[in-house]
Amino acid sequence: MAYSTLTATLAQVVRYGVVGVLNNLLGYLIYLLVTWLWLDPKMAVTLMYPIGAVTAYFGHAKYSFAYIGRTSHGIARYTIAHLIGYGANISFLYLFSDRLGYPHQIVQAVAIVAVAGILYILFRYFVFPQRHQSF
Repeated sequence: MAYSTLTATLAQVVRYGVVGVLNNLLGYLIYLLVTWLWLDPKMAVTLMYPIGAVTAYFGHAKYSFAYIGRTSHGIARYTIAHLIGYGANISFLYLFSDRLGYPHQIVQAVAIVAVAGILYILFRYFVFPQRHQSF
């Protein structure tokens, strides 16, 4: 039983990673372009974060977590989770780039991975708490 739970969790993490990479790779490249051209890094995240969150919702709800609960509950919790993720992302940029002087490009790349970890935990236990289907 424990082996099948571990296998199911690993499969879920892989599906989450696939959705995340597909969603975030293009967003990160656009982030690099707009910050290189004219936009402040935190403003770029502020403008792009909601777009990425919206585009990833269905992939995470249906594919990563096989969620079949009430959509209104899922969306409300998903929004709360992403507000936490956005706060963490902006905090990373402020602390490590603005205050400590690390290049924002590297900070944002690391922040994407760190926020993905935070969001996985929030999605699994708060947003989409029960796995209803198996793949």
